Amino acid sequence: MRFSFRRGAAAALALGLAAVGLSGCAAEPSTLAEETVTIGLTYTPNIQFAPFYFAEQKGYFEEQGVHVELRHHGESEELFGALANGTEDFVFAGGDEIVQARSAGTDVVSIGTLYSSYPAALIVPKDSSIQSAKDLKGHKVGVPGPYGQTYSALLAILSEASLSEGDLSVEHIGYTQQAALSSGKVEAVMGYANNDAVQLERSGFPVRVIPAFTGEESLVGPAFAASSTSLAAHSVAASKVLAALEKATDEFIQNPDAAMTAAEEFIPTLTSSEQRDAARATLDATIPFLKGKDGVARFTNDEATWQRMVDFMAEHKLLAGEAPKPEDSFTNEYLPGK
Repeated sequence: MRFSFRRGAAAALALGLAAVGLSGCAAEPSTLAEETVTIGLTYTPNIQFAPFYFAEQKGYFEEQGVHVELRHHGESEELFGALANGTEDFVFAGGDEIVQARSAGTDVVSIGTLYSSYPAALIVPKDSSIQSAKDLKGHKVGVPGPYGQTYSALLAILSEASLSEGDLSVEHIGYTQQAALSSGKVEAVMGYANNDAVQLERSGFPVRVIPAFTGEESLVGPAFAASSTSLAAHSVAASKVLAALEKATDEFIQNPDAAMTAAEEFIPTLTSSEQRDAARATLDATIPFLKGKDGVARFTNDEATWQRMVDFMAEHKLLAGEAPKPEDSFTNEYLPGK
């Protein structure tokens, strides 16, 4: 199912009439949406996209002078397909997905990294004998499949422990981490610290999270990306959208209640208190990933982290073609203040 959120024609008409009514004076440029762009958020509406929903609900995009349409892909749609054919101008994607796509010849580049650290991790029952990655040998571990951030995190954990997939039993379980672990189908799962682990705890199944990376030696997390074609057409809008997102994310960090209220307008499945509480728990657990070192949102693409991302994926043969140059995978040109 695809969702597209647009402001109604009546609102646009009212805005136009208001502009005419101000003694014949034009409205300030920052209050008018001068350009329209579409942002792809992948799959169905979800609390993980709260910064985008918050920016839209608060009017921060239009405050910057850009009208944004938020579009959710269908599950069978290629992640960068709509970007390539011009249906979308920007897309929210993982750093690994961007590097992999570039190696296959896809025109895509990160213009801002939204997460300051990598969210995928190893999750085990609280009373498990698995205390670190080294203890995984001989155990059964569930992962959605040989793709995405959860698989990258698994490979990173195994590499850190000098293990290979052959040293344990890796089960491809789709996106059923919570059911697979709580039912005992597997002894550990690769999932998201800000979602799967949170929801397992909420269900009454205590867990421990073993991070995929220690210290600051992380990989690139979720990022905001575009094609060179869309950047050429919307260079000014790119900076405006990032400014609005950064403002919304900073306010989100300080006021999660308001961010939750905004998200409820865009997520039609939040119809019960139980669903809203589950979403709120994930939202609260996401805040640490959105904070930079100084406690506020900073979308800067870090060159060393992108270098690690490319090297890691090449080393583990996760690329479809030749490894792209790290500097070709990102740009900080459009960040606020640049």
